[in-house]
Amino acid sequence: MFNHHDITRNAFMLHGPLAHHGYDWWWHSFTAQDAETGEDKSFFIEFFVCNPALAEEHPVLGQLPENKAVGKHPSYLMVKAGTWGEDHCQLHRFFAWKDVELYGDAPYQISAVDCLACETALKGSISITEEEAKAHPEWMCDSGNLRWDLEIDKQIAFNVGYGASKPLRDTEAFAMYWHAEGMKSTYSGTVVFDGRKYTVTPEKSYGYADKNWGRDFTSPWVWLSSNCLTSNITGKQLKNSVFDIGGGRPKIYFVPLDRRLLGVFYYEGKEYDFNFSHVWLQVKTEFSFDENGTEVIWHVRQENIHAVMETEIHCMKKDMLLINYEAPDGSKKHNRLWNGGNGYGTIRLYDKEGEKLLLVDEVSASHVGCEYGEYNHE
Repeated sequence: MFNHHDITRNAFMLHGPLAHHGYDWWWHSFTAQDAETGEDKSFFIEFFVCNPALAEEHPVLGQLPENKAVGKHPSYLMVKAGTWGEDHCQLHRFFAWKDVELYGDAPYQISAVDCLACETALKGSISITEEEAKAHPEWMCDSGNLRWDLEIDKQIAFNVGYGASKPLRDTEAFAMYWHAEGMKSTYSGTVVFDGRKYTVTPEKSYGYADKNWGRDFTSPWVWLSSNCLTSNITGKQLKNSVFDIGGGRPKIYFVPLDRRLLGVFYYEGKEYDFNFSHVWLQVKTEFSFDENGTEVIWHVRQENIHAVMETEIHCMKKDMLLINYEAPDGSKKHNRLWNGGNGYGTIRLYDKEGEKLLLVDEVSASHVGCEYGEYNHE
């Protein structure tokens, strides 16, 4: 059963070797409505921490030329926030560890100045001028102003279990771990972006919350998720449903596995599990990513002994951004990591009866969070 809440997996994970060479982040994405026009707009907010054992008086930025020259690794809290759409942007605000207040056990809480993240709330602000963004390429971000004050209700979980779950302290079998405590979440509150106010209401927020941690990032890097779903058979909105797909090329003890994904569909209370690490399900996965002049497209087919899920998601390039992270060793391998929140597409869900596939539903998805990136492996 993957819908198993466990906030201990949302705790701070940078202990032992990962304190010297590790990252940990809490990701949140949701949809808001323009307070004047009612138009939808999707946002994301992330608290990203790196290498606490290497802390200095000021944030240590790995892309700063003088740090790269001497091999100095990054160490900081980075608050990342932004929006998707034609005016997409990502904004980064860095804090030294001495300025961070952290309660690392469950339920976690992390804060610095006016920025706070915990299981039930998000608060903060980022303001970066065009001149600052141009003068500081090591910030890896755009210019803009964003302020938020939000409450979170994490309703359905994707507890991955073995394969990307909480490791024992002082061990690091996998390079990248994953837990989605709020695979389906609702958000409420307000966002102000470049002076324009947006209202966030639970029934229209289509929210998501997860976390990743580890010593390196996967490549390829795949993520697809939405709980804004409508049955094409009945025409009704599926209010108790969500799907989530992630992964790419996991590494265990530095050895890469074949291209594999972790995927689930919580369909109106019934769980469809396509987690490759659950060997008893005999999961088979095929996926591809296509890019043309105007859009990017994901094709995923997942099969277990009970069911099949076929997913096709599209997202317009003009609505997406190339999201930026640096790894704990200071390298920036992902330089074309597509990231969006306005994806749309279709999921076909089948039950298996012997050799026959019985269509459960064909589902239209919108407000899809989506990501793909890949770099050349050495």
